[in-house]
Parts: sequence; structure tokens; C-alpha cells
Amino acid sequence: MTRRLFGRYMTAAALLCLTGGLARAATLPQTVAAVKPSIVGVGTQLQTRSPAIVFSGTGFVVGDGLSVITNAHVVPDKLDAARMEQLGVVLPDGAGVRFRTAQLVALDREHDLAHLRLEGAPLPALRLGNADAAAEGQALAFTGFPLGMVLGLHPATHRALLAAITPVMQPSLSARRLDARAAARLQRSPFSIYQLDGTAYPGNSGSPLYDPETGMVLGVINMVFVKGLKESAISAPSGITYAIPVRHVQELLDR
Repeated sequence: MTRRLFGRYMTAAALLCLTGGLARAATLPQTVAAVKPSIVGVGTQLQTRSPAIVFSGTGFVVGDGLSVITNAHVVPDKLDAARMEQLGVVLPDGAGVRFRTAQLVALDREHDLAHLRLEGAPLPALRLGNADAAAEGQALAFTGFPLGMVLGLHPATHRALLAAITPVMQPSLSARRLDARAAARLQRSPFSIYQLDGTAYPGNSGSPLYDPETGMVLGVINMVFVKGLKESAISAPSGITYAIPVRHVQELLDR
């Protein structure tokens, strides 16, 4: 190959790599647009309360469009039945929001997951991916409502790197610094969780963690339960974000 031909070959190869990189970068906006219709707020409605709707976390639609996955800690322990308080999901509706009632059909406190069933017409659903395909260093994204309804119900997307796959609980150098729940966890085999290099906020609990190219869900963002176990021995909790692997979502849906 002559020097001139070699130079042309290298230039073409560089352009191909560049355009390929741009094409991949353009995938995330397309994926986000497809994911957003499946993102819902989770909360309760009580007509005699002000505000009537109280937001508690994020959820996402799966399966037949009537199943919603969120964190167990997002679902209230009890409702005010006497005053007709209802559990449900909150959806953007123009400049406002609308509430759709839902029933709690399954709860997995071990992995802090909840399965709700909607009433009425189905919503666009996300597909569940293969948790075994998740790898450290993989680029991911999550979409939810980090600030709840403070600034209106607008889904926000954050990038996240899968920094580590670690046990949810590790023995502490000082067992006296563990609370009763964390100590009980140590008596069982810990399951693995995803540690993310990305910033999430309390309202993000229950948000789907997904592949930015395919939109396949690989985990569920958890901002309370995991931090309470993983960081119970840390005097100043970190800003690390965690997620529950999607295999536990599938197990919950199969019940």
C-alpha cells in the first residue's frame, strides 16, 4: 500500500469511528423519548387533604401495561380507609397531573420492591433486561422524578456508570454501630447490588436503571433501603447511588 493510499485509508477510518460515535451518542435521546411514557409517580390521593395528592417516589410500567414496579419503602404501610385514601400512580397531564388508582399485589421487603396493578387502560411498558449481562464500567441511565412534584411532574434522566457490583451488606468493624435491621441482614446471605457513579435524589427511588441504547431495564434505583444497610457503619453517609438488579423484579412478577 502506497503512503498516499495509506493516508486516505486512515482518514476514512477516523471518519467512520467519529460518525459511529456520534450515532451511538444520539441513541440516548431516542431511548429517553421512548422510556418517558412508562415513568410514573407513586403516591396517595385523599380528596379532603391539601394537597390531595402526595408523591412518595417513582415507578415504571412493565408487562401488559398495567403492572408498575417501585420500591417497597415508597408504598405507605397503611392507608386512611376511613377517609377513603387511595394508593395509585401520578401521571403528567398537560400543565397538571392526574391520578390513577392502583392495588398493591406483591411486596418483596427483602429486596425493597413492590408490584402495583393499575385499573383502566394500559400504559406503554418497558422491557426487562438480563441482569447477568450488566458489567462493571457499563454506561447506564435512569429516569424518574428526583424532586417529586415540587417543580411539576417532569421526568428527568441521569447518566450513570456501573461502578461496582457489591454485596448489599458487609460486616462492620464495629457491630455496635449497626442497627437491628442491619444486624439481621448479616445473618443471611447478602445479595448483590449495583453501585453507580451517578447522582440520584430521594424522589428517584423506584426509577428504572436501563441500557441507554436498548432501553432494557437492568435495575431499580434505591435511595433509602440500600443506603441504610450498605452505609450503616459510616458516620457521614456518602452520595453514592445504588440499584437493585432486575432479576429480583422478575422474581416478584412471577409470584
